[in-house]
Amino acid sequence: MHLRREVFVFSLFCIFAFSNALVLSNIGINYGRLGNNLPSPYQTIEFLKSMDAGRVKIYDASPEVLKLLSGTRLHVSIMVTNDQISDIASNLTIADQWVQDNVLAYYPNTKIRSILVGNEVLSYDDQKMWADLVPAMQKIKKSLVSHNIHNIKVGTPLAIDVVESIFPPSSGKFKDEISDKVMIPLLKFLNGTKSYFFVDVYPYFTWSENPTNISLDFVLFKDSNQTYNDTGIGLVYTNLLDQMLDSVVFAMRKLGFENIRIGISETGWPNGGDMDETGANTYNAAIYNRNLVRKMTASPAIGTPARPGVVIPTFLFSLYDENQKYGPGTERHWGMLNPNGTPIYELDLTGVRPENDYPQLQEPSNNKPFKGKLWCVVETQVDTEELGPALDFACRLGNGTCDELAPLKSCYQPVSEVAHASYAFSSYWAKFRDRGASCYFNGLAVQTTSDPSHGSCEFPSVTL
Repeated sequence: MHLRREVFVFSLFCIFAFSNALVLSNIGINYGRLGNNLPSPYQTIEFLKSMDAGRVKIYDASPEVLKLLSGTRLHVSIMVTNDQISDIASNLTIADQWVQDNVLAYYPNTKIRSILVGNEVLSYDDQKMWADLVPAMQKIKKSLVSHNIHNIKVGTPLAIDVVESIFPPSSGKFKDEISDKVMIPLLKFLNGTKSYFFVDVYPYFTWSENPTNISLDFVLFKDSNQTYNDTGIGLVYTNLLDQMLDSVVFAMRKLGFENIRIGISETGWPNGGDMDETGANTYNAAIYNRNLVRKMTASPAIGTPARPGVVIPTFLFSLYDENQKYGPGTERHWGMLNPNGTPIYELDLTGVRPENDYPQLQEPSNNKPFKGKLWCVVETQVDTEELGPALDFACRLGNGTCDELAPLKSCYQPVSEVAHASYAFSSYWAKFRDRGASCYFNGLAVQTTSDPSHGSCEFPSVTL
C-alpha cells in the first residue's frame, strides 16, 4: 500500500514537473545502483515511465531489472562488465551463453536495443583487456546474428580521455598508445556493423579544471553569443559539448572513418560536491540538463558544427545520487531524483518546457573556485567502530602522515579514535591530494573550513 501511494504521488508530480507528452522522449537515463538507500527496481521503473524517459541504461544485465522492464516501452541498454570481457573474447561458447542468459531470456518482451561491452575500458591500464575488447564485441555480435537478432547494436562506452586534445576540435586525435592496436579494429567493427561510437562526455570536468578561462555560460548552453572559432577549418562553436564531440569526429576522420555515428553514453552535471569542487550545484545541474535535452530533442535535429542535422542518442547521468561511490563528493551527486523518488530539480525530458516555466532555483555560491584553507575531519554521527581501519589506512603510507599522533607528540592528546582519525584524515589528504586523494574515507570524512587545531597540535590543511 505504501509503495503504491509513493508511485501515485510521484506520478502526479510528474504530470506537472515533466510533461504530458504523447510519445516517449529520445533521451535516455543511466540507472546506477551503487547506493544503500535507493528505491527498489520496481519503483525505479515506475519513476522512469512517469518521467517519459525513452531509454534506460544499466551497468550490468540484472535479471530483476530486465524482468521488470518486460512489456514497457523503454528501450534498454545492458552491459558486459569489464571482468567478463576476456572470457567472452576467448570463446564463442561463453559468448553464446552470455547472450542466452542475458538477452534471449528477456528479449523481445524487454526491448533490449544495445549491448555495451565494458565500461571505459581504455581508461584502465590493462593491456589484456584492451586487446580482448574488440574480439569480445565480435563474438557477442556473432552470437546475436546466429539467433537472427539484428536490431541490437553492440558497442563500448569510452571516456573522452581517449582523445589527446579537444582544443581546437579539428586537432582531435586518439592517443598514440591506443590508436593503432585498439581504435582501428574498434572503428572497423563499428563501421561494419553500423553501430555507434559511444562516448562518456562531461563538460563539467573540463570547465572545472579551468573555470577562469572557460565561460560557464558557454558550458551551460546559456549564451549563443559566446563563440569559439576553430580557425583551421572555419567552424564556430557555441558550447563546450559540441567541441568535445567534434574532437571525436575529427579523431575518427584522421584514421579514415567518416561516417560512424556518435552516441553519448553518459553526460550530466553534479548537483553537489566537496567545497573544493567548483560549480557543483543544483542550479548548474538543472540548467545544463534542461538545455542539453532541448538541444538533443530539437526537430529538426541540430547535431554539431562538424555534423549538422545529425541525431545524437543521449543518456543522462544519472537517475539517482549513489552514496556508495568512492572518490570526491561529486562522485555521489549526479542524480536527478532523491532516494524517495522526489526530484532534486525539475526536468522535462521531452525538451518542450520553456525555462521560464520552471520554478526559480537559488543562485549558487560556488561557481568561482574556493579560496582559503580546508581541513578533512571525521564526519558527525559516524559509527566510531569503522574508524579503526580508516585510521590505519591513512597512517599506513608513512611519509610522516601520523608522526604527531605518537605518544608524547603534539597531537597524541586527546587519546580518542575520533580525534586521532581527524588528524590522520587531514594529514593524509593534505599530503596526497595532488595525487588524487579525496576527503572521503568510505564516507567517514568531511571537509571543513573550521581549523580543528588545538593547543600545540596543528592540523595539516589544504590551501587553495
